[in-house]
Amino acid sequence: MARQGQSVAPLSDSDSGDGIGRKLRLRRSIKGRSLQEVADKAEISIGLLSQIERGVTTPSLKSLRHICAALDMPVGWLFDVPEAEHEEVVVRASARRVMTIGPKGMTKELLSPDSVPGIQMLRIVVQPGGSSGEQPYNNESGSKCGVVVSGTLGLEVEGQEYVIGVGDSFAFAATKFARFWCIGDQPVDLIWVVTPAVY
Repeated sequence: MARQGQSVAPLSDSDSGDGIGRKLRLRRSIKGRSLQEVADKAEISIGLLSQIERGVTTPSLKSLRHICAALDMPVGWLFDVPEAEHEEVVVRASARRVMTIGPKGMTKELLSPDSVPGIQMLRIVVQPGGSSGEQPYNNESGSKCGVVVSGTLGLEVEGQEYVIGVGDSFAFAATKFARFWCIGDQPVDLIWVVTPAVY
Protein backbone atom coordinates (compact mmCIF):
# COMPACT_ATOMS: atom_id res chain seq x y z
CA MET A 1 0.00 0.00 0.00
CA ALA A 2 1.19 3.53 -0.72
CA ARG A 3 2.39 5.62 2.19
CA GLN A 4 0.21 8.50 3.27
CA GLY A 5 0.79 11.49 1.04
CA GLN A 6 2.31 9.36 -1.72
CA SER A 7 0.39 8.40 -4.81
CA VAL A 8 0.75 5.36 -6.99
CA ALA A 9 0.48 6.52 -10.58
CA PRO A 10 -1.80 4.46 -12.81
CA LEU A 11 -0.31 2.85 -15.88
CA SER A 12 -0.87 4.27 -19.31
CA ASP A 13 0.41 3.01 -22.65
CA SER A 14 2.25 6.25 -23.32
CA ASP A 15 4.41 6.28 -20.18
CA SER A 16 4.84 2.65 -19.24
CA GLY A 17 8.22 2.00 -20.87
CA ASP A 18 9.20 -1.20 -22.65
CA GLY A 19 10.15 -4.71 -21.60
CA ILE A 20 10.99 -5.26 -17.98
CA GLY A 21 10.32 -1.64 -16.99
CA ARG A 22 6.69 -1.97 -18.04
CA LYS A 23 6.36 -5.26 -16.16
CA LEU A 24 7.94 -3.87 -12.99
CA ARG A 25 5.73 -0.82 -13.05
CA LEU A 26 2.64 -2.94 -13.65
CA ARG A 27 3.56 -5.18 -10.69
CA ARG A 28 4.19 -2.13 -8.49
CA SER A 29 0.80 -0.71 -9.51
CA ILE A 30 -0.93 -4.03 -8.76
CA LYS A 31 0.75 -4.18 -5.34
CA GLY A 32 -0.26 -0.56 -4.66
CA ARG A 33 3.27 0.51 -3.77
CA SER A 34 4.91 3.87 -4.41
CA LEU A 35 8.25 4.35 -6.13
CA GLN A 36 9.71 5.40 -2.76
CA GLU A 37 8.51 2.26 -0.98
CA VAL A 38 9.93 -0.10 -3.59
CA ALA A 39 13.18 1.85 -3.91
CA ASP A 40 13.67 1.81 -0.13
CA LYS A 41 12.99 -1.91 0.14
CA ALA A 42 15.23 -2.68 -2.88
CA GLU A 43 17.98 -0.43 -1.45
CA ILE A 44 18.28 1.62 -4.64
CA SER A 45 17.54 5.28 -5.38
CA ILE A 46 14.05 6.37 -6.41
CA GLY A 47 15.64 7.95 -9.51
CA LEU A 48 17.20 4.66 -10.59
CA LEU A 49 13.93 2.79 -10.09
CA SER A 50 12.07 5.42 -12.12
CA GLN A 51 14.64 5.19 -14.94
CA ILE A 52 14.38 1.38 -14.98
CA GLU A 53 10.57 1.52 -15.14
CA ARG A 54 10.72 4.02 -18.02
CA GLY A 55 13.28 1.94 -19.92
CA VAL A 56 15.85 4.74 -19.73
CA THR A 57 18.58 2.70 -18.01
CA THR A 58 19.67 -0.92 -17.92
CA PRO A 59 19.50 -2.45 -14.43
CA SER A 60 22.13 -4.83 -13.10
CA LEU A 61 21.09 -8.37 -12.19
CA LYS A 62 21.62 -7.45 -8.53
CA SER A 63 19.25 -4.47 -8.84
CA LEU A 64 16.67 -6.63 -10.63
CA ARG A 65 16.81 -9.22 -7.87
CA HIS A 66 16.33 -6.56 -5.18
CA ILE A 67 13.46 -4.89 -7.03
CA CYS A 68 11.71 -8.20 -7.66
CA ALA A 69 12.13 -9.15 -3.99
CA ALA A 70 10.63 -5.80 -3.00
CA LEU A 71 7.67 -6.54 -5.28
CA ASP A 72 7.27 -10.15 -4.07
CA MET A 73 7.85 -11.60 -7.53
CA PRO A 74 10.35 -14.08 -9.04
CA VAL A 75 12.85 -12.62 -11.51
CA GLY A 76 11.64 -15.23 -14.02
CA TRP A 77 8.34 -13.33 -14.32
CA LEU A 78 10.21 -10.69 -16.33
CA PHE A 79 10.64 -13.10 -19.24
CA ASP A 80 7.96 -13.24 -21.93
CA VAL A 81 6.56 -16.78 -22.04
CA PRO A 82 5.47 -18.05 -25.47
CA GLU A 83 2.26 -20.03 -25.71
CA ALA A 84 4.12 -23.13 -26.95
CA GLU A 85 4.42 -26.19 -24.69
CA HIS A 86 7.45 -26.41 -22.44
CA GLU A 87 9.32 -29.70 -22.44
CA GLU A 88 11.45 -31.19 -19.68
CA VAL A 89 14.59 -31.78 -21.77
CA VAL A 90 14.28 -29.69 -24.96
CA VAL A 91 13.57 -25.98 -25.40
CA ARG A 92 12.11 -25.42 -28.87
CA ALA A 93 13.18 -22.21 -30.62
CA SER A 94 9.53 -21.12 -30.69
CA ALA A 95 9.17 -21.69 -26.92
CA ARG A 96 12.08 -19.61 -25.62
CA ARG A 97 11.28 -17.17 -22.84
CA VAL A 98 12.56 -13.68 -23.68
CA MET A 99 13.41 -10.64 -21.54
CA THR A 100 14.18 -7.25 -23.10
CA ILE A 101 16.17 -4.82 -20.96
CA GLY A 102 16.21 -1.11 -21.79
CA PRO A 103 15.99 0.73 -25.13
CA LYS A 104 19.74 0.44 -25.84
CA GLY A 105 20.29 -2.59 -23.62
CA MET A 106 19.92 -6.23 -24.44
CA THR A 107 17.67 -9.18 -25.05
CA LYS A 108 18.04 -12.42 -23.10
CA GLU A 109 16.54 -15.72 -24.28
CA LEU A 110 16.46 -18.75 -21.99
CA LEU A 111 17.88 -21.71 -23.91
CA SER A 112 17.76 -24.32 -21.14
CA PRO A 113 14.65 -25.82 -19.55
CA ASP A 114 13.51 -24.90 -16.03
CA SER A 115 13.68 -28.59 -15.10
CA VAL A 116 17.49 -28.34 -14.72
CA PRO A 117 18.12 -25.56 -12.14
CA GLY A 118 21.78 -26.50 -11.64
CA ILE A 119 22.79 -24.79 -14.89
CA GLN A 120 21.28 -22.20 -17.21
CA MET A 121 22.12 -21.31 -20.81
CA LEU A 122 21.05 -18.03 -22.38
CA ARG A 123 21.41 -16.30 -25.71
CA ILE A 124 22.19 -12.64 -25.04
CA VAL A 125 22.09 -9.92 -27.70
CA VAL A 126 23.64 -6.64 -26.52
CA GLN A 127 22.81 -3.63 -28.66
CA PRO A 128 25.41 -0.91 -29.44
CA GLY A 129 25.64 1.28 -26.36
CA GLY A 130 24.09 -1.47 -24.23
CA SER A 131 25.65 -3.10 -21.19
CA SER A 132 24.94 -5.10 -18.06
CA GLY A 133 25.19 -1.82 -16.13
CA GLU A 134 27.88 0.56 -14.92
CA GLN A 135 28.51 -1.35 -11.69
CA PRO A 136 30.05 -4.83 -11.70
CA TYR A 137 27.91 -7.51 -10.02
CA ASN A 138 28.42 -11.04 -8.77
CA ASN A 139 26.50 -14.13 -7.68
CA GLU A 140 26.77 -15.91 -4.35
CA SER A 141 28.12 -19.12 -5.92
CA GLY A 142 28.73 -20.96 -9.16
CA SER A 143 30.49 -20.24 -12.43
CA LYS A 144 29.88 -18.32 -15.66
CA CYS A 145 31.16 -18.94 -19.16
CA GLY A 146 30.30 -17.97 -22.69
CA VAL A 147 31.23 -17.65 -26.34
CA VAL A 148 30.78 -14.71 -28.70
CA VAL A 149 28.84 -15.64 -31.85
CA SER A 150 28.99 -12.20 -33.51
CA GLY A 151 30.11 -8.69 -32.66
CA THR A 152 32.69 -7.62 -30.07
CA LEU A 153 32.12 -7.93 -26.34
CA GLY A 154 33.78 -5.92 -23.61
CA LEU A 155 34.10 -7.91 -20.37
CA GLU A 156 35.38 -6.72 -17.01
CA VAL A 157 36.18 -9.32 -14.33
CA GLU A 158 37.55 -8.11 -10.98
CA GLY A 159 38.71 -4.83 -12.57
CA GLN A 160 40.52 -6.49 -15.51
CA GLU A 161 39.02 -5.61 -18.91
CA TYR A 162 38.97 -7.96 -21.90
CA VAL A 163 37.97 -7.53 -25.55
CA ILE A 164 36.27 -10.71 -26.79
CA GLY A 165 35.76 -11.27 -30.50
CA VAL A 166 33.83 -13.76 -32.62
CA GLY A 167 34.61 -17.33 -31.58
CA ASP A 168 36.41 -16.27 -28.40
CA SER A 169 35.17 -17.80 -25.16
CA PHE A 170 35.54 -17.02 -21.45
CA ALA A 171 34.89 -18.50 -18.01
CA PHE A 172 35.16 -17.23 -14.44
CA ALA A 173 33.84 -17.88 -10.95
CA ALA A 174 30.40 -16.28 -10.55
CA THR A 175 31.52 -14.89 -7.17
CA LYS A 176 33.89 -12.51 -9.00
CA PHE A 177 32.56 -9.04 -9.76
CA ALA A 178 31.96 -8.61 -13.48
CA ARG A 179 30.15 -6.54 -16.08
CA PHE A 180 29.93 -6.61 -19.88
CA TRP A 181 29.04 -4.33 -22.79
CA CYS A 182 28.88 -4.03 -26.58
CA ILE A 183 31.96 -2.63 -28.30
CA GLY A 184 31.39 -0.87 -31.63
CA ASP A 185 28.30 -0.27 -33.72
CA GLN A 186 27.28 -3.92 -34.30
CA PRO A 187 25.20 -5.86 -31.75
CA VAL A 188 26.96 -8.59 -29.79
CA ASP A 189 25.36 -12.04 -29.96
CA LEU A 190 26.66 -14.47 -27.37
CA ILE A 191 25.84 -17.70 -25.61
CA TRP A 192 26.08 -17.29 -21.82
CA VAL A 193 26.04 -20.14 -19.31
CA VAL A 194 25.71 -19.76 -15.55
CA THR A 195 25.63 -22.23 -12.65
CA PRO A 196 23.33 -22.45 -10.84
CA ALA A 197 20.37 -20.96 -12.76
CA VAL A 198 19.66 -17.32 -11.87
CA TYR A 199 16.28 -16.80 -13.60
